[in-house]
Amino acid sequence: MAGPPRAVAVLRTAVRPGLRGSDRPVLAACSGGADSVALAAALAFEARRAGVRAGGITVDHGLQPGSAERAERTAEVLHGLGLDPVLVRRVAVGPGGGPEGAARTARYAALAAAAVQLGARVALAHTLDDQAETVLLGLGRGSGPRSVAGMVPERTADGTTWWRPLLGVRRATTREACAEQGLPVWDDPWNADPAYTRARLRGEVLPLMEEVLGGGVAPALARTADLLREDLDALDELAAAELARLAGADELPARELGALPAGLRRRVLRGWLRAAGVPDVQAVHLHAVEALVTHWRGQGRVDLPGGAGALRTSGRLVLSPPETRGTRPEDAPPTREESRP
Repeated sequence: MAGPPRAVAVLRTAVRPGLRGSDRPVLAACSGGADSVALAAALAFEARRAGVRAGGITVDHGLQPGSAERAERTAEVLHGLGLDPVLVRRVAVGPGGGPEGAARTARYAALAAAAVQLGARVALAHTLDDQAETVLLGLGRGSGPRSVAGMVPERTADGTTWWRPLLGVRRATTREACAEQGLPVWDDPWNADPAYTRARLRGEVLPLMEEVLGGGVAPALARTADLLREDLDALDELAAAELARLAGADELPARELGALPAGLRRRVLRGWLRAAGVPDVQAVHLHAVEALVTHWRGQGRVDLPGGAGALRTSGRLVLSPPETRGTRPEDAPPTREESRP
């Protein structure tokens, strides 16, 4: 008996491991494009075999003419694949962050709400090509190693699990899989609009890099993200162990922090601030707190988001609440130990 066509088999193989050993429902997020339709089809097939309930959801942002009708047609495709339930969510896109960013925020909020309601994971159709674009965006914007490390295959945030089983699959393969199964797809004109940075990366930058470097650029970028993510995960584990070792009564010893390698020290400090409930810690805050260790000149309190502050006293870093300005008057001279670099 002949097996499925090549591209269909690739998609099914990609989703199969993530359905093993769990009876938690899966909700396939589907825009109607080739990537998400191919993912929905593979999930519908493999979930039945694994005994896992699989549904689908499409989000209407209301930003393009005919978006409501297109969402309904996408829902019909999902129904035809045998997914149940199939949800259509219409969202109001806010004005902040540009149309792409605002639409993404509204979409993910709708997906998360549906996932919580159903107790399901959300399956997203990001491909290897999306991963390569994400790495390039992170490099170009200087967003830091976590951004360059790209998207993770699965993560849980605020109670919602986001699953990306296609990060090793090429975009061309998803389109081929849809054609092999006779599935209709919608090509979002925004994806080719040069007004958007990611569209220019996709249509101009990556093809030029492929030409100049002789091909294989997207897989190479994705491999780089995988390798970097492994290193970052290892550093995060080391930092968590150091934080557990050093932290006492919500304080950190400055001298021992100063002896740590810079990358590890910053991770310890970030973990300390997050554990204390300091919101939205940015690089500027982290470097200012680190200077209390590495460039100590008796400086005062470092103001942090949320109103708290970090300061150094008696050789230790401590956090002060919003209403407190420190453990000694600001005009008091530093002790001899505190004046020491």
